[in-house]
Amino acid sequence: MFERVVDFVLNLGPEVMLPIIMLIFGLLLKQGFNKSFRAGVTIGVGFVGINLVIGLLTSSLSPATEAMVERFNLNLSILDVGWPVGAAISFGTSLAPIMIPVIIVFNLILVALNWTKTINVDIWNFWHLIFSTSIVYLATDNVFLSIAMGLVITGITLKLADWTAPAVEHHFGLKGVSLAHSETVNFAPITYALNRVQDKIPGLNNLHADPETLRKKFGVFGEPLVMGLVLGILIGILGQYDIQGILTLGVQMSAVLILLPRMVALLMEGLIPISEGTREFVTKKFPGKEVYIGLDAAVVIGNPANMAVALLMVPITLVLAVILPWNEMLPFADLAVLPFTVIWAVAASRGNIIRGLINAIVTIMIVLFISTNIAELTTQMGQTVGFDMPEGSSLISGIDVGSHILVFILYNLLDPSNPLFITAIIFGVIYALLWYWVRNDIKKQYAEELGIDKETLK
Repeated sequence: MFERVVDFVLNLGPEVMLPIIMLIFGLLLKQGFNKSFRAGVTIGVGFVGINLVIGLLTSSLSPATEAMVERFNLNLSILDVGWPVGAAISFGTSLAPIMIPVIIVFNLILVALNWTKTINVDIWNFWHLIFSTSIVYLATDNVFLSIAMGLVITGITLKLADWTAPAVEHHFGLKGVSLAHSETVNFAPITYALNRVQDKIPGLNNLHADPETLRKKFGVFGEPLVMGLVLGILIGILGQYDIQGILTLGVQMSAVLILLPRMVALLMEGLIPISEGTREFVTKKFPGKEVYIGLDAAVVIGNPANMAVALLMVPITLVLAVILPWNEMLPFADLAVLPFTVIWAVAASRGNIIRGLINAIVTIMIVLFISTNIAELTTQMGQTVGFDMPEGSSLISGIDVGSHILVFILYNLLDPSNPLFITAIIFGVIYALLWYWVRNDIKKQYAEELGIDKETLK
């Protein structure tokens, strides 16, 4: 019975359930029915628009990437089957329905204890948090260890979401929002460390190629409208499309760069009264306490700099897959999710496309390492939960699966006999040190907006 209720809620999707959740939030915050109802429906409409544009991106980009793979005759032993394999593993165990309420309760407890400021309402993407729970349970059949792993990942992800919230507000323009997508935000310590290094490199530290600068220098050719057109045409040429296909893809990518920010603006129109009501309620009831609403990272991928870097990374990712000695995975289905993968590569540089591209290349190098080394486990887990394996594929993985740095580290620390045990220790130590090193960098980056004296952060 309980499992059927959870499935029913998940099947409704964010377009239906988020308006209901936000209506309840608004009423609890004493925003009134009319205001709360309008805000909830507007948020739902915004998510419908965002998903429609992402659908356009996926349906347009997937054939182009397939054409590039065929043109360059790329042949690697592991097939990227996309994020569905991760979702199938996550929701394929009996623990999955239990973990959803457990994560919600755990999140609220951490908020009450002031361990986090983020209330994550993005339950449809809890599968990223449940991913570790499921693979540990399928591998060990240990319920308590599996749940503990899932909650550790959740706790770290919420702290990362808190830490990056100032960038979500002041770079992406989403006040009172944080992004608790574990497979995206777990790259933030790495990309902010790269940004700090780039600050010290002569020449590179003076290059500013954000969309606003490009617009000033190149006029209409620096606008997202034309950037999308040019990048779409480039991908079409690399895929050996005919002239009609090239121009169509160019216009479609231009549409994506223009429409996504407008759909996010619509979503924010509905979210603002709820966010402000939350802030007023918390300030009144708990003076000095601050709360963020955790949303799907889809709300920020339409940033022009982010989309420009993501589209440039499509052919670059294929090149990296061929030349990197540690990679055995052929990027394919998940190339369309690169706008999610590179979010913090670009945000760390505050929209500087040149730095963002460098950060994105490093990000994908890490992703390809993890996705290759987790392929055997991913394949076994996929078969166990009945994932529909592609015909002729012996090993499967994905860019999204390979983006779970925290899962890779912590899972491989469970068994000292694991060949990746030492690698996981090294990864874990480096990751922790990088995060500690850049712990104040986001506040420094937005010190003026936050009203903070930079000297106090040294």
